[in-house]
Amino acid sequence: MNRRVEIQFESAARQEHAVQLGMWIFLGSELLLFAGLFGLYTVYRTEYGLEFDAGIHHNQLLLGSTNTVVLIVSSFTVAWALYNVRKDKRDTALAMLGITMLLGLAFLVIKGVEYAHHFSEGVFPGKAYTNLELPGHGARMFFTLYYLMTGLHALHMIGGLAVMGWVTHRVWTRRTNRESHTELHLGALYWHLVDSIWIFLWPLFYLTG
Repeated sequence: MNRRVEIQFESAARQEHAVQLGMWIFLGSELLLFAGLFGLYTVYRTEYGLEFDAGIHHNQLLLGSTNTVVLIVSSFTVAWALYNVRKDKRDTALAMLGITMLLGLAFLVIKGVEYAHHFSEGVFPGKAYTNLELPGHGARMFFTLYYLMTGLHALHMIGGLAVMGWVTHRVWTRRTNRESHTELHLGALYWHLVDSIWIFLWPLFYLTG
């Protein structure tokens, strides 16, 4: 099954190149967004080092590390799905995509459990922060950045799940197949980006105290 070439492209090869280039530009813009947030974190970490350390120790390392393992495994399963589509092994690809989405949902559930625990302790972003165990402006800034950066990452994960659901439907209906699977390739790239960003968030909020 060949992909339809849109009227603005001279050939399928040019269309493929444009799609790939567009995706890499999008991924680059996402990296710039998080790079700015990492820079902001660094500035406040330098100013409120002790309070940031206390905030990191207050976070639940087990949950953060479990989510790290979950996302690493999901990167493997989505890559394995792409490999099997290229080998025309549709059933295996569908199974791997299903596991990928389950792992993504598991990540969000674990993050929700962690948020709920923080809320029960009065650990909220910004002026809503009421925790007495870690008072001070530095602790408030730490958890404000924590919610901002992990929350934005969670939104990207939700977007990734939507993409995976769409791609899974296309594999199921055989519209994505061995001859035409660009959307799965690009979806896998986006999934890997989301996973990679978490690899940087994990030490910032769980390990470097």
